[in-house]
Amino acid sequence: MNNPESSNRSALSPGTHVIRIEYGGSVIEQRYHVAGAGPVCVAHSGGPGISWQYLRTPLLEQHLTMVYVEPVGTGASGRLPDPREYTLGTYTYFLHALISHLGRPGVALLGHSHGGFIAQEYALQHPEQVTSLILYDTSPVTGKDFWASAVAEMEDFAQRHVVEHPEVSDYVASLSTPLGDLDDEAATAVTRQIMPAYFFDYWGREAEFAAGRDSLRMYAAPNRGEGPPFDVREQLPAITAPTLVVVGTRDFICGTRWADMLHEGIPGAELVVLERSGHMGHLEEGEKFTSSVSDFLTRSSYGTSPTNSADAVER
Repeated sequence: MNNPESSNRSALSPGTHVIRIEYGGSVIEQRYHVAGAGPVCVAHSGGPGISWQYLRTPLLEQHLTMVYVEPVGTGASGRLPDPREYTLGTYTYFLHALISHLGRPGVALLGHSHGGFIAQEYALQHPEQVTSLILYDTSPVTGKDFWASAVAEMEDFAQRHVVEHPEVSDYVASLSTPLGDLDDEAATAVTRQIMPAYFFDYWGREAEFAAGRDSLRMYAAPNRGEGPPFDVREQLPAITAPTLVVVGTRDFICGTRWADMLHEGIPGAELVVLERSGHMGHLEEGEKFTSSVSDFLTRSSYGTSPTNSADAVER
């Protein structure tokens, strides 16, 4: 791994950090954001191409030093020379550079949705760097069956809500829109349009969630990445880190079917089901999500603190 550069500030001081990573003959800026105090947890957001801010979890920051990755191709992070290079292998490469830069003997790693694919790949490739693993609303496999299931779940969502919210009749077509064919503004518009489907009860709590929906950004280029469908089902037994799987019952895209595969495939994995959540349990059931993650890290005793690697998660 190439030696990334950084500012003079501590790699884990609060705020925004920029490191520069050599990639394919270019130097790419990778940003990350640090908030909170306690054991270190690196969080990788989903997409690919969604802005990282939606995953920020202030409740977790009361227990952990959260390191939020701003993935390449999004926000103020750098862009790859060729959009086809936004693959799981590339994201894993950049994640390894970032974690190596932190200089910790190991970190807790949280991956949400597509970020969970990256977290699984990373845990398999660099087991010595992952002291604990939180796989949040994700899957060990994509492909035709995965996407057919997502479309069917979206159709069910539309049928349940079309009377009160006629606009959902367009959601299935929007879900199937190739975002890589759009520009950033159009991709953002599509993502915001279907965002209610990612919640258990968006309209019942619209006052809470509307601002986040309106601020969400989607970057089109990462959706042009080329690579085979993700599938690590046969490799799951090789994951050695203590693992927590978290899933919402109404997650239409990475629901309980896929969480069960992770729970059953990873030795000793624990499963938490958020009964009143969709794909955004950290927003919908924030207290349960936070207590589940922090309690898991306490029991596994695998978190590492910026000041004392022997520190446990706060009780």
